[in-house]
Amino acid sequence: MVVVHGRFSDLEAIARQTGFVDADLILFDFGISSTQLDAPERGFSFRGDGPLDMRMDETSSLTAEQIVNTFDPSEIERILRSYGEERWARRIAQFIVARRPLRTTRDLAAAVEAAIPRKAWPRDINVATRTFQGLRIAVNDELNEIEAGLKAALSTLKPGGRMATISFHSLEDRLVKSFFNVESKDCICPPQQPVCTCGHRATLRIVTRRPVRPSEKEVAANPRARSARLRVAEKL
Repeated sequence: MVVVHGRFSDLEAIARQTGFVDADLILFDFGISSTQLDAPERGFSFRGDGPLDMRMDETSSLTAEQIVNTFDPSEIERILRSYGEERWARRIAQFIVARRPLRTTRDLAAAVEAAIPRKAWPRDINVATRTFQGLRIAVNDELNEIEAGLKAALSTLKPGGRMATISFHSLEDRLVKSFFNVESKDCICPPQQPVCTCGHRATLRIVTRRPVRPSEKEVAANPRARSARLRVAEKL
């Protein structure tokens, strides 16, 4: 086994450097890890008080504290709405700006709790979940990294090799599904176009037409697996 510190976008270069080109299988486990989530000092969770960090790679420069304390309200709103799918994004952004400076995860969670009327709090997740998700995705540029990683994996696999992805929220899964769908088609021209001009050729065969979800037994043993979705495709 070879352990390398890098981003998804570095996958092809890392594979070449370590002799794993023409790979049989590439498995992506997207999102945050339990080790990161359970460490208050990493700032990923509202359950314990810690610094507003949220960097998966601690050598990166951008932190959640910088976003909430220096970004324009409109940009914070965009992050929460686009990456956290938070319908209260504008109001939360306003409360964040009004309470600056925010230094800890508890400061941020308190701003969200104050922004959203108590009767509108979700029943199934913590009221701050979507805000923390949105900021984490922005800090780590996760969606662009996933897209770059999928492309790198396609270049790294050998014909007949398989790419498997485990996603934990809809934004991740949507990216994977779209990538698999596009790469499994010979033509990606608009449907109304009478003649193909794109020149695109299929590079993947979708193995899992629907995502594989964890069983009740697995969720009972590992509750954090409840939202996991597995998709697999084979390189042609």
